[in-house]
Order: sequence, then C-alpha cells, then structure tokens
Amino acid sequence: MTIKERVESVRERIAAAALRVGRDPGEVLVVAVAKSFPASTIEEAIAAGISDIGENRVQEAKAKMAEINAPCRWHMVGHLQTNKARLAVRLFDWIHSLDSWKLAQELDNAGSTLGKRVRTLVEVNVAEEPTKTGVTAIELFPLLERVGSLPHLSIEGLMAMPPFDPDPDGVRPYFRRLTRLRGEATSRFPELSLRHLSMGMSHDFEVAVEEGGTMVRIGTAIFGPRPQ
Repeated sequence: MTIKERVESVRERIAAAALRVGRDPGEVLVVAVAKSFPASTIEEAIAAGISDIGENRVQEAKAKMAEINAPCRWHMVGHLQTNKARLAVRLFDWIHSLDSWKLAQELDNAGSTLGKRVRTLVEVNVAEEPTKTGVTAIELFPLLERVGSLPHLSIEGLMAMPPFDPDPDGVRPYFRRLTRLRGEATSRFPELSLRHLSMGMSHDFEVAVEEGGTMVRIGTAIFGPRPQ
C-alpha cells in the first residue's frame, strides 16, 4: 500500500470506530509518528492529508524540520528531558509528555522567553510500569494543581502509553482508566481545558477511539515498517 492508501485506511477505521460508539469522527486527530523515517516520507504523508506529525526525539525532529517546507503541526510524543525543554518549545506545537513539576517549570520558562503559550498534555503511567515515564494516578492531581498556576503553560489533556498487548481489546481497561482520570480532573480543575486524550497507536487505535481518544499516535499503520 502507498502512504496515501494507508492514511485513507486509517481514517476509515477511525470513522467506523467512532460511529460504533456514537462519536463524531471529526473529533479524532491523527498524529503521524515519523520516528526513524526521513523528511521525504513525512512530506508524502502531508501530501496525503496528514496535518500533524509526531516525533520522539528533539534533535531528530530538528533535522527533519529544516528539510520540510510543507505546513504541518509538530508534536513531541516521546520522553522529554528538562535540558531539551527550551529547544522543544521552540520547535514543537504540542508537548504530549509533561511528567514532572521540574519539566513544567522548564517549559513555562521557555514559553516566557519565547513569548509563547506551550500546549501540553500530562503523561500518565496508567499501568504504573517501573520502566515507563509518566505520573501515577495518585501523582496526577497534585501536579495539575501546581501546573495550573504557570502562565505560559496550557494544560489541554492527558496522554498514556499502556502496556503492549497483541489483543487490542486487552488495553481497553487502560484507555478507560485514562478517560476516567480526565473526567475526575475536569471536575476538580474546571479552569483547565482538559479536552484531549492522546492514546492509541497503530495496533490499538480503534479501541482508543471507542474509549474517548481525541489524538491517536499512528506510525506503522501510516508509514509501514520502520527502517532498521
């Protein structure tokens, strides 16, 4: 399949999943995760109608951005180190992986310096896996209470990367948990616009859509197997 055909297939599958649960497919944004793929491949995806590109590493994204002329929005979807926060704020339109008060302060300071309000999602470690980043459910609300006071951060939702399960339905409880946490957070912090849920990847995005996802991070299903 060509990238254009894959993009069309992904959109059709999103639409079917959304309609199964009475949602508007237009509520779901496809973020095409281009880790390891060259700028030329990203441009092909943009030509196929993709408007949002995700990257896992700041330096890799910076190099590609210098080569791409086509307009798109850039999403930092990987773990972000505090020493890369300033550069990330300059390069990216969205940060999906806010996971600490220290990183929040660095992002806010960078936003102040650049005259920019940083659109962020708080990453939640929904399975509390020790090898993964993200705040736990217990840590989420204290962090939201603190970051809400930072003037150059716009906290717009939650993100999660559940454990891999070959059965997409096996991750449904984790997506459901993130949706529930967003609901609780919205009630406790009505001043925050927690509109987005960034969850679901190539093998499980349909389940994520059924459970309320508004951003799906799709790599292989759009670009094909990653280069070795």
